[in-house]
Amino acid sequence: MLESLQNHWEGLTRFVTNPGIPMDNNAAEQALRTGVVGRKNYYGSGSAWSADIAAFLFSVFMTLKLWGINPKIWLGAYLEACALNGRKPPDDLTPYLPWLMSEKRLCEMRNHDPPKE
Repeated sequence: MLESLQNHWEGLTRFVTNPGIPMDNNAAEQALRTGVVGRKNYYGSGSAWSADIAAFLFSVFMTLKLWGINPKIWLGAYLEACALNGRKPPDDLTPYLPWLMSEKRLCEMRNHDPPKE
């Protein structure tokens, strides 16, 4: 243990001389927090396919978060497109992939204002 510490000391203390390196990994831990906190609630599903769906959805929602997209707006638009396509995914997914969306579409999906009555 002490030998490993001695061998890796430079890397372990690099953050002291470089303020660009965070002293902790809170950003990484916070990114995992939703899945970790909820995992006990997901035990009730009791099947591998539901765990696969949960993992897929975590990935989708984290992607939306990284792009600043409102998940309710995005999911509503996607599910509406599925309904209009006979309860099947739309043939063209381009309008739902943030990296392929037009700037106008991104702005629409990022709208965080509640609808006006």
